[in-house]
Amino acid sequence: MTQDLSIIDLVLHASWVVQLVMLLLISVSIASWAAIFRKLFSLKRVKAMNEDFEREFWSGTSLNDLYAAAVQNARQAGPMERIFASGMREFQKLRERRIDDVSTLMDGARRAMRVSYQRELDQIESSLSFLASVGSVSPYVGLFGTVWGIMHAFTGLASMTQVTLASVAPGIAEALVATAIGLFAAIPAVVAYNRFARDIDRVAIRQETFIEEFSNILQRNMGSQPASGR
Repeated sequence: MTQDLSIIDLVLHASWVVQLVMLLLISVSIASWAAIFRKLFSLKRVKAMNEDFEREFWSGTSLNDLYAAAVQNARQAGPMERIFASGMREFQKLRERRIDDVSTLMDGARRAMRVSYQRELDQIESSLSFLASVGSVSPYVGLFGTVWGIMHAFTGLASMTQVTLASVAPGIAEALVATAIGLFAAIPAVVAYNRFARDIDRVAIRQETFIEEFSNILQRNMGSQPASGR
């Protein structure tokens, strides 16, 4: 057997099951890279919007003005700004009902911010489960293709009277390509997942810290109307 052992020839000469596995892994790899770039730009945008809002929040602008701006630009607002808006909205609703109990007001505002925080975190974490699945499953899918390819190769060799390394090598090489493609799909997904998980944890901690800081500000401004000053 004198066939060329280039990657393209190995793929073209592989059995249809191995080719199907390779096609599946290549498709998953492309989808994985698309998810990686989407998440990369998404996290960068979230960080920038949170930093812009924090800068405005601590610049001395009144809470009512910040809330009005957040409501007006709700679609363009960042996660932290939406969390702030939900807390202010609940706080003002309770004040409109003439509720003056400090614990009731603060509990209501915190609950609203926590719900908004969890909703924003779920949105930020989207696609992470897909990357985790790609990173954990792809090597096994590639291994399945390799095992099937080796079985197919040895089945073909059963009818040969003389088996040499030259006759065995192409079939085994074709099968091993599936494992290589599986690792090619899995490694970037695992690296990206770990990177994004770390970045999301930092964003989550920063937003939780903001909730506590904003709650303290609301409590200090409980007696002033309109609420302002930090």
